[in-house]
Amino acid sequence: MAVQRPVGRLGALAVPGVMSAEKCAATAQFVLRQQRSDGSIPWYDGSHLDPWDHIESAMGLTVAGYWSAAWRALEWSAANQRKDGSWPMVLRGNGVEDAGSDTNQCAYFAVGLWHYYLVTGRTDGLARLWPTVEAAINFVIRAQHPGGELGWAVGTDGGVADFALLTGSASALQSIECACLIAATLGHDRPRWRWAGNRLASALRERPASFADRSRFSMDWYYPVLSGALRGRAATERIDSGWTDFVRPGHGARCVNDQPWVTSAESAELVAALDAMGDTDRALAVLDDLQGLRDETTGGYWTGRNLPDMVVWPRSRPRGPLPPCCWRPTR
Repeated sequence: MAVQRPVGRLGALAVPGVMSAEKCAATAQFVLRQQRSDGSIPWYDGSHLDPWDHIESAMGLTVAGYWSAAWRALEWSAANQRKDGSWPMVLRGNGVEDAGSDTNQCAYFAVGLWHYYLVTGRTDGLARLWPTVEAAINFVIRAQHPGGELGWAVGTDGGVADFALLTGSASALQSIECACLIAATLGHDRPRWRWAGNRLASALRERPASFADRSRFSMDWYYPVLSGALRGRAATERIDSGWTDFVRPGHGARCVNDQPWVTSAESAELVAALDAMGDTDRALAVLDDLQGLRDETTGGYWTGRNLPDMVVWPRSRPRGPLPPCCWRPTR
């Protein structure tokens, strides 16, 4: 995908013909306005926070050049990590709303930190937050089932969920790989992490029945590609097999295949999956469709749109950190 960055540390990105530098900068500034003084980034100002979307938002600030703000977000995660290496699933204000832990959410810190390093080149940042990565990944792989898949959650009593989610496990695979790259860069050897990652990748590629059936959700369709578990012909075949179910040309990607909603989060992630497999044309087309959910006044994006009546939601406000649809099961 032809992405351009203007010269200068704080230069916004641009995708010619789709998103101008000014629009990219406005979106980055929208996310920046949601960040609290302590570095945390909730879904939107006044809403709750989860560890995954907080890091995803920090990555947006990193790539847009707001390195200090992104670093404060990473430091917030480090400061609020629990002794066992986890984070609460949901926080609101200064309190915990759901004290359980989502394994995928906890693993994702490694992706955010590795991304920060790739953009900034700050090896000292890797070293400073290495203990946070190590504790998080050790926590996550303790929740791995015998077949290689990850229990999707760990309760406050330490009990691991008895089933796994394909999307969460695929995302965690990418996190484990990033953690291994961080370890290697710092001169650490973590063979247990590599072994866990290999077992997880094998489950994703060869044993799809190991995961709970969430096939109606588009994330389960594209996440094995987004995470790198599938590449080449296998990736192309997977994307092609679900295209008509999940993509609405001119509008974006649906969250689920039996409901008429197109959503910003799923559309944006599908763009990344397509770009990762080298399908630039379709990636650009979906990214262009996604602009229909943009709020030009704020630079944010609406969560989604109901296609029959073309109503955006939530109606109250657009937001920058864009969480996926409510796919998470009730524990």
